[in-house]
Amino acid sequence: MSENTAGPGATGAGGFKKVLKGLDMTLFTVCAILVIDQLAASAAIGAQSVFWWIFTMILFFIPYGLITAELGSTYPDQGGIYAWVRRAFGPKWGGRTAWLWWINVALWQPSVFILFAGIFATLFFPGLPLWWQIGIAVVLTWLVAWINIIALDVGKWVPNIGAIFKVAIMLTIGIGGFVYASQHGVANELTLQSMAPSWGVTLAFLPVIVYNFMGFELMSGAGAEMKNPARDVPLAIIVSGVLIAAFYLLGTIGILIALPLDQINLVEGIIDTLRQLLGDSGAGQAAVYVLGVMALYTFVANMVTWTLGANRSAAEAAGDGALPPMFEKLHPVHKTPASAAIVTAVVTTVVIAIYGFMAADAEDLFWTLFAFSSVVFLLPYLLMFAAFLRLRAVDADRPRAYRVPGGNGTAWALSLVCMAFIVQAIVFFIYIPGDFDWNYAMSIVAGVVVTLIVGEVLIRMGKKV
Repeated sequence: MSENTAGPGATGAGGFKKVLKGLDMTLFTVCAILVIDQLAASAAIGAQSVFWWIFTMILFFIPYGLITAELGSTYPDQGGIYAWVRRAFGPKWGGRTAWLWWINVALWQPSVFILFAGIFATLFFPGLPLWWQIGIAVVLTWLVAWINIIALDVGKWVPNIGAIFKVAIMLTIGIGGFVYASQHGVANELTLQSMAPSWGVTLAFLPVIVYNFMGFELMSGAGAEMKNPARDVPLAIIVSGVLIAAFYLLGTIGILIALPLDQINLVEGIIDTLRQLLGDSGAGQAAVYVLGVMALYTFVANMVTWTLGANRSAAEAAGDGALPPMFEKLHPVHKTPASAAIVTAVVTTVVIAIYGFMAADAEDLFWTLFAFSSVVFLLPYLLMFAAFLRLRAVDADRPRAYRVPGGNGTAWALSLVCMAFIVQAIVFFIYIPGDFDWNYAMSIVAGVVVTLIVGEVLIRMGKKV
């Protein structure tokens, strides 16, 4: 396991170049967590989504950020979440974490790129057949793999620019929504009464809000490539967290102001909103196309960000013998996770093809892939919060540049609350209140069980575990 013990020189432990500065890490985190492709799904909850954003931000997002800030600044190991769980519970649990972390991205990437293709078709080629959209998704998959393999000091600019584009889109939707409301009124009632939470079918979308807040730990996958993690990790989390929370609220309100609830499409919602806000004039439509292209870029940037972290965790786990050698090989010059990136692209391509035969349309394909991969995605966080508590107990004397305030009692309370949010998100991704589909639920559960079994087989194929 590579441990970042060197100072902020050009090269650290394991030969990794220290290229990530504080600004890079802030933009990286904004790009990872501020997810444009899920904004429509969040707004589809209705006006009460504003309440759920604030509720989740206070009770989950802030505690989760504090915990990750302590872990990332105290243990700046290459591999991030994998390395933390391995320290706390040993190589087998580290391997399980790395596997779930990695396979989630390979399973989630198809839904993002099918969404990309759906929006691309809406902008430029309405009615584009599904298999053409699938072809676009496959090309993007291999583009992301290539970006993963090139040097990080070059590849990091993809998410950096993506973060800037995301902020521009969120500002346009948010500010444009208020301007639109002043001229045309609001499409949905936004009052204290309409924002009050309900416990019916809208809970099906509540996990999306939890999901949209995940990703603080992602930058720590490149812990050995940071210049000053003790200082920069907590600062990046604080700055990016404030920006992310503000822009999610602003963007959600903008969509609700512009589009009636029954017209919010999970695939085309962003473009529909921009068209509504910017109008039918030549300048307005030109702005829609510009912002639409920027949104498409952010989807690619988002997958670059997540694969950069997940592939590094898988490569580090394979190097430690906790996963098979097929994930281990690094680029001889750039020290990037070359083999993990290629395996990710292969798995993603296969999944895209399989779901192409199963899905009736782009929205069906998007939601099926998203729900399945999301359950897999959330499982490692239960281990991460448990690892935080374990390391607080067994490694209490280790110097901590940042410590979650309030002592061990507060640490336990915050961790348990975070775990509860993760568990409810998993449950409601599978069980849809008021509209339960047994076949859908069992297909998700079966897929997760198969994923866990495959992971156990791969861990046994590791060299040292």
